[in-house]
Amino acid sequence: MRMTRYFLPVLRETPAEAQIASHRLMLRAGMIQQSSAGIYSWLPLGLRILRKIENIVHEEQIAAGHIPMLMPTLQPASLWQESGRYDDYGREMLRITDRQGRKLLYGPTNEEQITDIFRAHVNSYRDLPLTLYHIQWKFRDEIRPRFGIMRGREFLMKDGYNFDIDKAGAIHSYNRHMVSYLRTYERLGLQAVPMRADTGPIGGNHSHEFLVLADTGESEVFFDNRILGNRFGDRKLDFDNREECQGIFDEWTSPYARTDETHDPKEFEDQVPAEHRQTSRAIEVGQIFYFGTKYSQPMQAMVVDADGQRTAVHMGSHGIGVSRLAGAIIEASHDDKGIIWPRSAAPFDVGIVNLAQGNTATGEVCDDLCTALEGLGMEPLYDDTRERAGSKFATMDLIGLPWRITVGPRGLAVGEVELTERRSGESIKCTPEAAVNRLRSIYTGQGG
Repeated sequence: MRMTRYFLPVLRETPAEAQIASHRLMLRAGMIQQSSAGIYSWLPLGLRILRKIENIVHEEQIAAGHIPMLMPTLQPASLWQESGRYDDYGREMLRITDRQGRKLLYGPTNEEQITDIFRAHVNSYRDLPLTLYHIQWKFRDEIRPRFGIMRGREFLMKDGYNFDIDKAGAIHSYNRHMVSYLRTYERLGLQAVPMRADTGPIGGNHSHEFLVLADTGESEVFFDNRILGNRFGDRKLDFDNREECQGIFDEWTSPYARTDETHDPKEFEDQVPAEHRQTSRAIEVGQIFYFGTKYSQPMQAMVVDADGQRTAVHMGSHGIGVSRLAGAIIEASHDDKGIIWPRSAAPFDVGIVNLAQGNTATGEVCDDLCTALEGLGMEPLYDDTRERAGSKFATMDLIGLPWRITVGPRGLAVGEVELTERRSGESIKCTPEAAVNRLRSIYTGQGG
Protein backbone atom coordinates (compact mmCIF):
# COMPACT_ATOMS: atom_id res chain seq x y z
CA MET A 1 0.00 0.00 0.00
CA ARG A 2 1.34 3.42 -1.01
CA MET A 3 0.86 6.08 1.63
CA THR A 4 -0.12 8.64 -1.05
CA ARG A 5 -3.09 6.41 -1.89
CA TYR A 6 -4.03 5.65 1.71
CA PHE A 7 -6.09 7.56 4.28
CA LEU A 8 -3.90 7.99 7.36
CA PRO A 9 -4.77 11.23 9.20
CA VAL A 10 -2.01 11.25 11.83
CA LEU A 11 -1.94 14.04 14.41
CA ARG A 12 1.29 15.68 15.57
CA GLU A 13 -0.23 17.06 18.75
CA THR A 14 -1.94 15.10 21.53
CA PRO A 15 -5.68 15.86 21.79
CA ALA A 16 -6.52 17.48 25.12
CA GLU A 17 -9.30 14.99 25.94
CA ALA A 18 -7.03 11.93 25.77
CA GLN A 19 -5.96 10.88 29.28
CA ILE A 20 -4.33 7.47 28.77
CA ALA A 21 -1.73 6.17 26.34
CA SER A 22 -4.03 4.04 24.21
CA HIS A 23 -6.51 6.88 23.70
CA ARG A 24 -3.74 9.38 22.86
CA LEU A 25 -1.97 7.08 20.46
CA MET A 26 -5.08 5.76 18.72
CA LEU A 27 -6.16 9.32 17.98
CA ARG A 28 -2.68 10.45 16.94
CA ALA A 29 -2.07 7.38 14.75
CA GLY A 30 -5.29 7.99 12.82
CA MET A 31 -6.91 4.78 14.06
CA ILE A 32 -10.15 6.25 15.41
CA GLN A 33 -12.20 9.44 15.50
CA GLN A 34 -14.84 10.23 18.07
CA SER A 35 -18.37 10.43 16.70
CA SER A 36 -20.11 11.18 20.01
CA ALA A 37 -19.41 10.47 23.67
CA GLY A 38 -18.03 6.92 23.92
CA ILE A 39 -18.69 6.14 20.24
CA TYR A 40 -15.94 6.05 17.62
CA SER A 41 -15.43 5.65 13.89
CA TRP A 42 -12.70 3.14 13.12
CA LEU A 43 -10.55 4.66 10.40
CA PRO A 44 -8.67 2.47 7.88
CA LEU A 45 -5.58 1.79 10.02
CA GLY A 46 -7.70 1.03 13.09
CA LEU A 47 -9.99 -1.22 11.10
CA ARG A 48 -7.05 -3.28 9.83
CA ILE A 49 -5.93 -3.85 13.42
CA LEU A 50 -9.47 -4.65 14.55
CA ARG A 51 -9.81 -7.26 11.81
CA LYS A 52 -6.43 -8.84 12.70
CA ILE A 53 -7.56 -9.24 16.31
CA GLU A 54 -10.99 -10.49 15.24
CA ASN A 55 -9.45 -13.14 12.96
CA ILE A 56 -7.27 -14.49 15.77
CA VAL A 57 -10.31 -14.70 18.06
CA HIS A 58 -12.22 -16.57 15.33
CA GLU A 59 -9.36 -19.00 14.71
CA GLU A 60 -9.04 -19.94 18.37
CA GLN A 61 -12.78 -20.30 18.88
CA ILE A 62 -13.10 -22.57 15.86
CA ALA A 63 -10.06 -24.60 17.01
CA ALA A 64 -11.91 -25.19 20.30
CA GLY A 65 -14.94 -26.56 18.43
CA HIS A 66 -17.15 -23.49 18.76
CA ILE A 67 -19.46 -22.56 15.88
CA PRO A 68 -19.65 -18.97 14.53
CA MET A 69 -22.93 -17.23 13.68
CA LEU A 70 -24.28 -13.68 13.77
CA MET A 71 -27.11 -12.23 15.83
CA PRO A 72 -28.65 -8.77 15.36
CA THR A 73 -27.70 -5.67 17.32
CA LEU A 74 -31.39 -4.97 18.10
CA GLN A 75 -33.31 -7.48 20.22
CA PRO A 76 -37.01 -7.68 21.16
CA ALA A 77 -37.64 -6.53 24.72
CA SER A 78 -40.07 -9.44 25.16
CA LEU A 79 -37.16 -11.91 25.39
CA TRP A 80 -35.60 -9.96 28.24
CA GLN A 81 -38.96 -9.64 29.96
CA GLU A 82 -39.29 -13.41 29.69
CA SER A 83 -35.95 -13.98 31.42
CA GLY A 84 -36.69 -11.34 34.04
CA ARG A 85 -33.71 -9.12 33.18
CA TYR A 86 -35.44 -6.31 31.29
CA ASP A 87 -36.10 -4.18 34.35
CA ASP A 88 -33.09 -5.40 36.31
CA TYR A 89 -30.41 -4.39 33.82
CA GLY A 90 -30.72 -0.67 34.54
CA ARG A 91 -30.05 2.49 32.59
CA GLU A 92 -27.01 1.08 30.76
CA MET A 93 -29.47 -0.61 28.41
CA LEU A 94 -30.55 1.51 25.43
CA ARG A 95 -34.30 0.95 25.05
CA ILE A 96 -36.03 1.74 21.76
CA THR A 97 -39.62 1.77 20.48
CA ASP A 98 -40.16 1.31 16.74
CA ARG A 99 -42.90 2.90 14.63
CA GLN A 100 -45.25 -0.01 15.37
CA GLY A 101 -44.89 0.55 19.10
CA ARG A 102 -42.75 -2.58 19.59
CA LYS A 103 -40.19 -2.38 22.36
CA LEU A 104 -36.62 -3.15 21.30
CA LEU A 105 -33.20 -2.78 22.87
CA TYR A 106 -29.68 -2.38 21.55
CA GLY A 107 -28.09 -5.56 22.86
CA PRO A 108 -25.53 -5.25 25.65
CA THR A 109 -25.23 -9.06 25.60
CA ASN A 110 -27.09 -11.98 23.99
CA GLU A 111 -28.08 -14.64 26.53
CA GLU A 112 -31.80 -14.24 25.82
CA GLN A 113 -31.45 -14.10 22.03
CA ILE A 114 -29.28 -17.23 21.85
CA THR A 115 -31.56 -19.13 24.24
CA ASP A 116 -34.52 -18.32 21.98
CA ILE A 117 -32.60 -19.64 18.96
CA PHE A 118 -31.59 -22.79 20.83
CA ARG A 119 -35.09 -23.67 22.06
CA ALA A 120 -36.51 -23.26 18.56
CA HIS A 121 -34.20 -25.85 17.02
CA VAL A 122 -32.70 -28.24 19.60
CA ASN A 123 -34.83 -30.87 21.32
CA SER A 124 -32.60 -33.84 22.17
CA TYR A 125 -29.57 -34.45 24.36
CA ARG A 126 -28.02 -36.10 21.30
CA ASP A 127 -27.50 -32.61 19.83
CA LEU A 128 -25.38 -31.59 22.81
CA PRO A 129 -22.88 -30.29 23.70
CA LEU A 130 -23.22 -27.18 21.57
CA THR A 131 -21.36 -23.86 21.69
CA LEU A 132 -22.38 -21.00 19.42
CA TYR A 133 -20.67 -17.62 19.27
CA HIS A 134 -20.60 -14.42 17.30
CA ILE A 135 -18.58 -11.19 17.06
CA GLN A 136 -20.94 -8.24 17.05
CA TRP A 137 -21.23 -4.61 18.13
CA LYS A 138 -22.70 -4.03 21.58
CA PHE A 139 -23.96 -0.93 23.35
CA ARG A 140 -23.95 -0.10 27.05
CA ASP A 141 -24.87 3.45 28.01
CA GLU A 142 -21.98 4.13 30.39
CA ILE A 143 -22.66 7.03 32.73
CA ARG A 144 -19.10 8.33 32.22
CA PRO A 145 -17.58 7.06 28.96
CA ARG A 146 -13.85 7.81 29.01
CA PHE A 147 -10.42 6.56 28.02
CA GLY A 148 -11.39 6.21 24.37
CA ILE A 149 -12.39 2.71 23.31
CA MET A 150 -11.35 1.32 26.70
CA ARG A 151 -14.50 2.62 28.36
CA GLY A 152 -16.75 3.41 25.43
CA ARG A 153 -20.47 2.93 24.96
CA GLU A 154 -20.28 1.04 21.66
CA PHE A 155 -17.79 -1.81 21.39
CA LEU A 156 -17.05 -4.93 19.37
CA MET A 157 -17.34 -8.11 21.40
CA LYS A 158 -17.04 -11.82 20.90
CA ASP A 159 -19.70 -13.53 22.98
CA GLY A 160 -20.20 -17.27 23.00
CA TYR A 161 -22.80 -19.49 24.67
CA ASN A 162 -22.55 -23.16 25.58
CA PHE A 163 -25.44 -25.60 26.04
CA ASP A 164 -24.82 -28.84 27.92
CA ILE A 165 -26.98 -31.62 29.34
CA ASP A 166 -25.57 -31.34 32.87
CA LYS A 167 -23.23 -29.38 35.10
CA ALA A 168 -20.25 -31.63 34.40
CA GLY A 169 -20.56 -30.98 30.67
CA ALA A 170 -20.98 -27.24 31.25
CA ILE A 171 -17.88 -27.10 33.44
CA HIS A 172 -15.90 -28.75 30.64
CA SER A 173 -17.21 -26.07 28.28
CA TYR A 174 -16.10 -23.46 30.82
CA ASN A 175 -12.62 -24.97 30.98
CA ARG A 176 -12.46 -25.20 27.20
CA HIS A 177 -13.16 -21.48 26.97
CA MET A 178 -10.50 -20.78 29.58
CA VAL A 179 -7.92 -22.57 27.43
CA SER A 180 -9.02 -20.96 24.16
CA TYR A 181 -8.83 -17.51 25.74
CA LEU A 182 -5.33 -18.10 27.11
CA ARG A 183 -4.20 -19.12 23.63
CA THR A 184 -5.87 -16.06 22.09
CA TYR A 185 -4.22 -13.56 24.40
CA GLU A 186 -0.78 -15.12 24.01
CA ARG A 187 -1.07 -14.92 20.23
CA LEU A 188 -1.76 -11.20 20.63
CA GLY A 189 1.37 -10.73 22.70
CA LEU A 190 -0.53 -10.27 25.97
CA GLN A 191 -0.41 -12.02 29.30
CA ALA A 192 -3.98 -11.95 30.55
CA VAL A 193 -4.25 -13.42 34.04
CA PRO A 194 -7.51 -15.27 34.84
CA MET A 195 -8.90 -14.03 38.14
CA ARG A 196 -11.93 -15.11 40.14
CA ALA A 197 -14.58 -12.48 39.55
CA ASP A 198 -18.04 -11.25 40.46
CA THR A 199 -20.75 -12.35 38.03
CA GLY A 200 -22.58 -9.00 37.95
CA PRO A 201 -25.77 -8.69 35.87
CA ILE A 202 -24.99 -11.86 33.87
CA GLY A 203 -25.66 -13.98 36.96
CA GLY A 204 -24.50 -17.39 38.07
CA ASN A 205 -21.93 -18.34 40.66
CA HIS A 206 -18.81 -19.26 38.69
CA SER A 207 -16.83 -16.66 36.78
CA HIS A 208 -13.29 -15.58 35.86
CA GLU A 209 -12.12 -12.32 34.35
CA PHE A 210 -8.99 -12.07 32.21
CA LEU A 211 -6.93 -9.04 33.13
CA VAL A 212 -3.87 -7.41 31.60
CA LEU A 213 -1.70 -5.61 34.15
CA ALA A 214 -1.43 -1.89 33.38
CA ASP A 215 -1.08 1.25 35.46
CA THR A 216 -4.07 2.75 33.67
CA GLY A 217 -6.38 -0.19 34.41
CA GLU A 218 -9.67 0.49 36.16
CA SER A 219 -9.64 -2.69 38.23
CA GLU A 220 -7.54 -3.28 41.32
CA VAL A 221 -6.28 -6.85 41.46
CA PHE A 222 -4.51 -9.02 44.04
CA PHE A 223 -2.46 -12.02 43.01
CA ASP A 224 0.43 -14.38 43.60
CA ASN A 225 3.04 -12.99 41.22
CA ARG A 226 4.38 -16.47 40.45
CA ILE A 227 1.44 -16.81 38.06
CA LEU A 228 3.20 -14.30 35.79
CA GLY A 229 5.61 -17.08 34.87
CA ASN A 230 2.82 -19.16 33.32
CA ARG A 231 2.81 -19.57 29.56
CA PHE A 232 0.57 -21.71 27.40
CA GLY A 233 3.16 -21.85 24.65
CA ASP A 234 3.00 -24.30 21.75
CA ARG A 235 1.66 -27.26 23.71
CA LYS A 236 -0.79 -29.47 21.82
CA LEU A 237 -4.26 -29.94 23.23
CA ASP A 238 -7.31 -32.11 22.65
CA PHE A 239 -10.24 -29.82 23.45
CA ASP A 240 -12.52 -32.85 23.85
CA ASN A 241 -10.33 -34.27 26.61
CA ARG A 242 -11.95 -33.23 29.88
CA GLU A 243 -9.00 -34.18 32.07
CA GLU A 244 -6.56 -32.26 29.89
CA CYS A 245 -8.67 -29.08 29.89
CA GLN A 246 -9.30 -29.42 33.64
CA GLY A 247 -5.56 -29.73 34.20
CA ILE A 248 -4.83 -26.48 32.37
CA PHE A 249 -7.67 -24.77 34.25
CA ASP A 250 -6.18 -25.92 37.56
CA GLU A 251 -2.69 -24.83 36.54
CA TRP A 252 -3.84 -21.28 35.83
CA THR A 253 -6.40 -20.82 38.61
CA SER A 254 -4.73 -22.52 41.59
CA PRO A 255 -2.50 -19.51 42.40
CA TYR A 256 -4.37 -16.74 44.25
CA ALA A 257 -5.67 -14.15 41.76
CA ARG A 258 -8.72 -12.03 42.51
CA THR A 259 -10.42 -8.85 41.44
CA ASP A 260 -11.29 -6.34 44.15
CA GLU A 261 -14.91 -7.61 44.28
CA THR A 262 -13.82 -11.14 45.28
CA HIS A 263 -10.60 -10.36 47.16
CA ASP A 264 -10.26 -11.87 50.65
CA PRO A 265 -7.34 -10.21 52.52
CA LYS A 266 -7.03 -13.02 55.08
CA GLU A 267 -7.04 -15.73 52.43
CA PHE A 268 -4.47 -13.73 50.45
CA GLU A 269 -2.13 -13.60 53.45
CA ASP A 270 -2.68 -17.25 54.35
CA GLN A 271 -2.11 -18.60 50.84
CA VAL A 272 0.64 -16.36 49.44
CA PRO A 273 4.09 -15.72 50.96
CA ALA A 274 4.70 -12.03 51.55
CA GLU A 275 7.39 -11.78 48.85
CA HIS A 276 4.95 -13.04 46.22
CA ARG A 277 1.92 -10.91 47.14
CA GLN A 278 1.28 -8.30 44.48
CA THR A 279 -1.34 -5.61 44.01
CA SER A 280 -1.77 -3.86 40.69
CA ARG A 281 -4.13 -2.07 38.36
CA ALA A 282 -5.39 -4.08 35.42
CA ILE A 283 -7.52 -3.92 32.27
CA GLU A 284 -10.29 -6.45 31.81
CA VAL A 285 -10.19 -8.00 28.33
CA GLY A 286 -12.58 -10.95 28.76
CA GLN A 287 -14.82 -12.85 31.13
CA ILE A 288 -16.35 -16.32 31.27
CA PHE A 289 -19.43 -17.47 33.21
CA TYR A 290 -21.20 -20.66 34.17
CA PHE A 291 -24.77 -19.96 35.29
CA GLY A 292 -26.54 -23.30 35.10
CA THR A 293 -30.24 -23.02 34.24
CA LYS A 294 -30.64 -19.28 35.01
CA TYR A 295 -31.92 -18.60 31.48
CA SER A 296 -32.95 -22.02 30.23
CA GLN A 297 -35.39 -22.62 33.09
CA PRO A 298 -37.56 -19.48 32.76
CA MET A 299 -37.30 -19.50 28.96
CA GLN A 300 -38.06 -23.24 28.70
CA ALA A 301 -34.92 -24.19 26.80
CA MET A 302 -35.41 -27.90 27.34
CA VAL A 303 -34.18 -31.12 25.76
CA VAL A 304 -35.24 -34.73 26.16
CA ASP A 305 -32.54 -36.56 28.13
CA ALA A 306 -31.42 -40.21 27.87
CA ASP A 307 -34.27 -41.26 30.18
CA GLY A 308 -36.90 -39.57 28.04
CA GLN A 309 -37.40 -36.71 30.52
CA ARG A 310 -37.49 -33.06 29.53
CA THR A 311 -34.76 -31.15 31.32
CA ALA A 312 -33.44 -27.60 31.24
CA VAL A 313 -29.98 -27.34 29.70
CA HIS A 314 -26.97 -25.97 31.57
CA MET A 315 -25.50 -22.82 30.06
CA GLY A 316 -22.56 -20.46 30.23
CA SER A 317 -21.53 -17.30 28.41
CA HIS A 318 -18.06 -16.20 27.44
CA GLY A 319 -16.94 -12.79 26.20
CA ILE A 320 -13.82 -11.18 24.76
CA GLY A 321 -13.66 -7.43 24.22
CA VAL A 322 -12.33 -7.41 20.65
CA SER A 323 -12.17 -3.63 20.26
CA ARG A 324 -10.90 -3.21 23.83
CA LEU A 325 -8.02 -5.58 23.03
CA ALA A 326 -6.66 -3.01 20.56
CA GLY A 327 -6.37 -0.52 23.41
CA ALA A 328 -5.02 -3.10 25.86
CA ILE A 329 -2.22 -4.07 23.46
CA ILE A 330 -1.21 -0.42 23.17
CA GLU A 331 -1.29 0.08 26.94
CA ALA A 332 1.00 -2.93 27.33
CA SER A 333 3.27 -2.14 24.37
CA HIS A 334 4.26 1.46 23.62
CA ASP A 335 7.05 3.96 24.22
CA ASP A 336 7.46 7.72 24.03
CA LYS A 337 7.57 7.54 20.22
CA GLY A 338 4.34 5.64 19.72
CA ILE A 339 2.78 2.19 19.47
CA ILE A 340 4.77 -1.06 19.27
CA TRP A 341 2.52 -3.66 17.64
CA PRO A 342 3.13 -7.40 17.98
CA ARG A 343 3.42 -9.01 14.57
CA SER A 344 0.06 -10.76 15.01
CA ALA A 345 -1.92 -7.50 15.35
CA ALA A 346 0.15 -5.08 13.26
CA PRO A 347 -1.82 -3.29 10.52
CA PHE A 348 1.12 -3.74 8.11
CA ASP A 349 4.15 -6.00 8.46
CA VAL A 350 6.81 -3.52 7.41
CA GLY A 351 7.10 0.15 6.54
CA ILE A 352 9.24 1.20 3.57
CA VAL A 353 10.57 4.75 3.77
CA ASN A 354 11.87 6.49 0.66
CA LEU A 355 14.14 9.31 1.81
CA ALA A 356 14.34 10.88 -1.66
CA GLN A 357 10.92 10.68 -3.26
CA GLY A 358 11.32 11.46 -6.96
CA ASN A 359 14.78 9.92 -7.12
CA THR A 360 14.74 7.21 -9.78
CA ALA A 361 17.11 4.83 -7.99
CA THR A 362 15.41 4.95 -4.58
CA GLY A 363 11.97 4.69 -6.22
CA GLU A 364 12.94 1.57 -8.15
CA VAL A 365 14.38 -0.14 -5.06
CA CYS A 366 11.28 0.71 -3.02
CA ASP A 367 9.04 -0.69 -5.77
CA ASP A 368 11.14 -3.86 -5.94
CA LEU A 369 10.99 -4.26 -2.14
CA CYS A 370 7.20 -3.95 -2.19
CA THR A 371 6.92 -6.56 -4.93
CA ALA A 372 9.27 -8.98 -3.17
CA LEU A 373 7.55 -8.64 0.21
CA GLU A 374 4.07 -8.98 -1.27
CA GLY A 375 5.30 -12.12 -3.03
CA LEU A 376 6.05 -13.55 0.42
CA GLY A 377 2.50 -12.83 1.54
CA MET A 378 3.57 -9.81 3.62
CA GLU A 379 1.84 -6.44 3.65
CA PRO A 380 4.17 -3.44 3.31
CA LEU A 381 3.22 0.22 3.77
CA TYR A 382 5.30 2.36 1.41
CA ASP A 383 5.83 5.98 2.47
CA ASP A 384 6.12 7.59 -0.96
CA THR A 385 5.16 11.05 0.30
CA ARG A 386 7.37 14.14 -0.05
CA GLU A 387 7.53 14.74 3.70
CA ARG A 388 10.85 15.39 5.44
CA ALA A 389 12.83 12.36 6.61
CA GLY A 390 12.22 13.22 10.28
CA SER A 391 8.49 13.42 9.71
CA LYS A 392 8.48 10.06 7.92
CA PHE A 393 10.38 8.36 10.74
CA ALA A 394 8.06 9.92 13.34
CA THR A 395 5.00 8.57 11.51
CA MET A 396 6.43 5.07 11.25
CA ASP A 397 7.37 5.07 14.95
CA LEU A 398 3.93 6.42 15.87
CA ILE A 399 1.93 3.75 14.03
CA GLY A 400 4.28 1.07 15.35
CA LEU A 401 4.89 -1.35 12.46
CA PRO A 402 7.24 -4.19 13.52
CA TRP A 403 9.89 -3.42 10.87
CA ARG A 404 11.07 -0.48 8.78
CA ILE A 405 13.25 -0.49 5.67
CA THR A 406 14.83 2.88 4.94
CA VAL A 407 15.98 3.57 1.40
CA GLY A 408 18.19 6.61 0.70
CA PRO A 409 20.62 7.74 -2.01
CA ARG A 410 23.70 7.56 0.25
CA GLY A 411 23.01 3.99 1.28
CA LEU A 412 22.24 2.89 -2.26
CA ALA A 413 25.54 4.36 -3.42
CA VAL A 414 27.16 1.45 -1.58
CA GLY A 415 24.30 -0.99 -2.27
CA GLU A 416 22.70 -0.78 1.18
CA VAL A 417 19.35 -0.10 2.86
CA GLU A 418 18.66 0.06 6.59
CA LEU A 419 16.46 -2.53 8.31
CA THR A 420 15.14 -1.45 11.73
CA GLU A 421 13.14 -3.39 14.30
CA ARG A 422 10.59 -1.19 16.05
CA ARG A 423 10.56 -3.01 19.39
CA SER A 424 14.30 -3.09 20.04
CA GLY A 425 15.26 -0.09 17.91
CA GLU A 426 18.16 -2.10 16.50
CA SER A 427 19.18 -1.40 12.90
CA ILE A 428 21.40 -3.20 10.42
CA LYS A 429 22.68 -2.06 7.05
CA CYS A 430 22.42 -4.64 4.33
CA THR A 431 21.53 -5.14 0.69
CA PRO A 432 17.82 -4.92 -0.28
CA GLU A 433 17.91 -8.67 -1.01
CA ALA A 434 19.33 -9.42 2.44
CA ALA A 435 16.59 -7.31 4.07
CA VAL A 436 13.94 -9.31 2.25
CA ASN A 437 15.61 -12.60 3.20
CA ARG A 438 15.81 -11.55 6.85
CA LEU A 439 12.09 -10.78 6.90
CA ARG A 440 11.34 -14.01 5.03
CA SER A 441 13.11 -16.03 7.71
CA ILE A 442 11.24 -14.21 10.49
CA TYR A 443 7.76 -14.37 8.97
CA THR A 444 7.87 -17.69 7.17
CA GLY A 445 10.64 -19.56 8.97
CA GLN A 446 12.45 -20.01 5.66
CA GLY A 447 15.95 -18.71 5.06
CA GLY A 448 17.45 -17.96 1.73
